[in-house]
Amino acid sequence: MFDSLTEKLNRTFKNLRGHGRLTEKNIQDALKEVRLALLEADVNYKVVKRLVEDIRQRAVGQEVLESLTPGQQVIKVVNEELVRLMGETGHELDLSGRPPFVLMLVGLQGSGKTTTAAKLARHLKSKGRHPYLVPADVYRPAAIDQLKKLGERADVPVHPSEKERKPEDLCEEAVERAQGAGCDIVILDTAGRLHVDEALMQELERIKDRVTPREILLVADAMTGQDAVNVAKHFDELLGLSGVILTKTEGDARGGAVLSIRAVTDTPIKFIGVGEKLDALEAFHPDRMASRILGMGDVLSLIEKAQTEFDENEAKRLQDRIQKREFDLEDFRGQLKQVKKLGSLEQILGMLPGMGQLKQLKKMKPDERELVKIEAIICSMTLEERRNHKIINGSRRKRIARGSGTKVQDVNRLLKNFAQTKKTMEQLTRKGMRNMPPLIG
Repeated sequence: MFDSLTEKLNRTFKNLRGHGRLTEKNIQDALKEVRLALLEADVNYKVVKRLVEDIRQRAVGQEVLESLTPGQQVIKVVNEELVRLMGETGHELDLSGRPPFVLMLVGLQGSGKTTTAAKLARHLKSKGRHPYLVPADVYRPAAIDQLKKLGERADVPVHPSEKERKPEDLCEEAVERAQGAGCDIVILDTAGRLHVDEALMQELERIKDRVTPREILLVADAMTGQDAVNVAKHFDELLGLSGVILTKTEGDARGGAVLSIRAVTDTPIKFIGVGEKLDALEAFHPDRMASRILGMGDVLSLIEKAQTEFDENEAKRLQDRIQKREFDLEDFRGQLKQVKKLGSLEQILGMLPGMGQLKQLKKMKPDERELVKIEAIICSMTLEERRNHKIINGSRRKRIARGSGTKVQDVNRLLKNFAQTKKTMEQLTRKGMRNMPPLIG
């Protein structure tokens, strides 16, 4: 996420930190680089002009120039101004009052509305809500079928839709049925077009008048940069948006839409899509996003995701087994599955402070196939072998390699790494680190 912008900004800040004292000229030169980096990231030019001027006014003041670490102070100023630009605080959905609450998703065709509707439903269900999905795009049968399948995967009810029905009639009926079924949130997946047109807007206005949505959320593709910002302006002028969900941010190396949309439309970003899976939806936090952009990681989001995905009882059981020195390959396989739930290795490493700035990491992308290979090797073992890896002799290793489609060397490497991990755990336990989280070697 935002690799290109992050790399350019970090190069500029590295030069600043190389000066023991800073002058106004040093800062002006650095801000020229920042301005160029933002423009190349497809940030709205008016936003860039205002942001750079705000940074300049603060950076040439006493708090920076007279500081013992002026380079660090400039970075602090840039971080704070980025946070302010993106809205300062996160904005939650308005779910106060009497349910059911109608959330109306709008946007252009191809922005990811249908998938986002299912992701949002899954997210809300994990918070104890009871969502109800409505395929309101009656012109595209594939959209109806897609939402039905996604609803099944998310274990969320989907309203039966027919392409002969008027969308506004369908949505009104769905709200009534959701209320009768005990659902407290109705998510409308409305139709899209390749571009904003009058017919689309009139249809959306009719739906809005009939069901009075609590939230009208624009789903926009982050990778389209300034096009996403322009689309947001159009939808906001005609419908009055309450928020934006930016999709495909994991593939957005620039960041123009994220940095521009709030400043241009005064509409808060409420969620970002960070992958294709149903759990790849995150609440948007300006401070955390600024940290990611500046290469400082996002540990809070990683912790929150771990708390959501990891089973607390399983973690306690595992900790007990480590302390008793009973940790085996069966436990190891369980840990691998838990880690995979957090997302790709690249995403996890990107959330750790400083990792995104390492040149070695950028050249050497973590290979997800290694995790698949490790899991295949462990699955090819018998239960007895997983519980006692020491019985795995030469002939067993050959059988495991054949069964997993790998080489004996791969099996040897896994067993060696596991033995080392197990030994490290036992050493740490002996030193009294009873509360140490499980390790993955």
